[in-house]
Amino acid sequence: MENNNAPIYVTKPYLPEKEKFNSYIDFIWESCCLTNQGTLHNKFQERLRDYLDVGNITLTVNGHLALESALRMYDFEQGSEVITTPFTFASTTHAITLSGLKPVFCDIKESDLTIDENKIEELITDKTVAIVPVHVYGHPCNVEAIEFIAKKHGLKVIYDAAHAFAVKVNGKSIANYGDISMFSFHATKLFHSIEGGALAYNRCEYAEVLNAYKNFGIMDEEHVEYVGRNAKMNEFQAAMGLCNLDSMDDILNKRKEITMRYREHLKEIQEIQMFYIESDKVEYNYAYLPILVNTKENREALYDYLAENNIFVRKYFYPIASDYECYKDLYKEIKLPVAKQSGDRVLTLPIYHELSLEDVDRVCGFIKAFFK
Repeated sequence: MENNNAPIYVTKPYLPEKEKFNSYIDFIWESCCLTNQGTLHNKFQERLRDYLDVGNITLTVNGHLALESALRMYDFEQGSEVITTPFTFASTTHAITLSGLKPVFCDIKESDLTIDENKIEELITDKTVAIVPVHVYGHPCNVEAIEFIAKKHGLKVIYDAAHAFAVKVNGKSIANYGDISMFSFHATKLFHSIEGGALAYNRCEYAEVLNAYKNFGIMDEEHVEYVGRNAKMNEFQAAMGLCNLDSMDDILNKRKEITMRYREHLKEIQEIQMFYIESDKVEYNYAYLPILVNTKENREALYDYLAENNIFVRKYFYPIASDYECYKDLYKEIKLPVAKQSGDRVLTLPIYHELSLEDVDRVCGFIKAFFK
């Protein structure tokens, strides 16, 4: 198959109309306020709270420091255990470790690649203080089962919802499950503010503490109560967030159209497993287009074949977190068969707002050719 077209990358940031963004930039120049919870920051925070239909939002410079702030806020005893998934981006595991806590890895389900709620309780010890599940690719975890387990054992639930912006379960925003949910607004996400993140929660008393943690622990001009970090979102990030929030319906509709095109093309390929999350229970966000290839060898060969034809996909997540160089010696005895096999077989295909259906056809054409 000949390929004379431009490269297709796995993702590309959505950009709003330049004139709209520039209007916010003009406001920043006029106000001369660049950071420290300025007017645009506060406006974005209010609009995001309404969009996610949650009681409170704390904005941060990125999702990683948001998750770290949430973990530190509880002041867990150092060395306490946090049950989480190894099938996630490095940030999830690092945030737990950098907070002085020990990640305890739970295997995942092949059906949606989220944490296997049926394997959580066997990992709970007298040192367990929290669960940090991940809504992988926007696939929501079994939030009801996890809530039941957490209440039974007196554990906190802090969701890594970096992939789950705009997802709903049982008609309710994903932001309303667990004690806190962390969202990432990195440039490559479904919704972004260039860089950025947020914590969503319904307990009002968290707000003062989390706002202090993202500003060096400062409570007022004369009191520094916590050992905090600099995790404040600036006005330029907020401006991008405000622009992109206006476009969410269009973004979601376009990504759904792209996803359906992929599914129509690839549904008959026996060597590929796709994911079908939508149901009466779940409103999905089409954030990613993951597939599982039948073997690691075929995954590697398909990855190389697509790259040779100017199509750049990603092994996301590979390796799994327990196999990172910085963790593998600590977890070499841990058996995580589903996570390991999924990491060895996963590819995420190109999906972004400007991806044309013709380019989807082109990607799928090469995938079909490979398996023939």
